[in-house]
Amino acid sequence: MTTTTTTHTWITACPSHHLHPEDPLAVLLPDHTQLVLVRTHTHHLHALDNIDPYTGAAVLARGIIGDHHGRPTLTSPLHKHTFDLATGHSLTDPTTRLNTHPVRTHNHHIQIHTRPEQDTP
Repeated sequence: MTTTTTTHTWITACPSHHLHPEDPLAVLLPDHTQLVLVRTHTHHLHALDNIDPYTGAAVLARGIIGDHHGRPTLTSPLHKHTFDLATGHSLTDPTTRLNTHPVRTHNHHIQIHTRPEQDTP
């Protein structure tokens, strides 16, 4: 299901009960953008690119959810590069960043905004 307003397009990714804490889920948007959807153990939702920028492989949904100084992270299963879930920034390379997308729960479903956030902190 897609919800469209004048300035926002939200794509329903899955029913809320299908996304378990710290068990990432790969999502394919209608424009073929691949994202990884994550619910942290504190139940915060995050959506980031699923493509590992170092290898070009769509593997981040098989990554490890963790923590770095209290901030939730996602570590690639290939070369163990770690990204901040909230900002998409690499913890090891300040020039590398994953796109992040707004996420919400709507009518017991998790929805992802189709446009990435422009100014991720």
